[in-house]
Amino acid sequence: MDWMDFNRDGEVDATEAYFGAEMLCGSREEHEALFGDAGDFGDIVMEDELEMAGLDYNELEFMEEDERREALEDAGLDPDDYDF
Repeated sequence: MDWMDFNRDGEVDATEAYFGAEMLCGSREEHEALFGDAGDFGDIVMEDELEMAGLDYNELEFMEEDERREALEDAGLDPDDYDF
């Protein structure tokens, strides 16, 4: 039995193969190469980068766009790299 046969019907359909491959991704880069986006890694990496720069994701999320841009620039981060 294949471990990706999540519904145990004896076949690994396209959806099961997709989720199986996504579960095996170990990094943002790997996920981007396979699926074209950062998947769950995008939020984790973004929050870690912000925290290391002394910023809080939740505070930034509720700031006005200009204020948020200025806070990111002051922390040495490119505001265009972040999507709120």
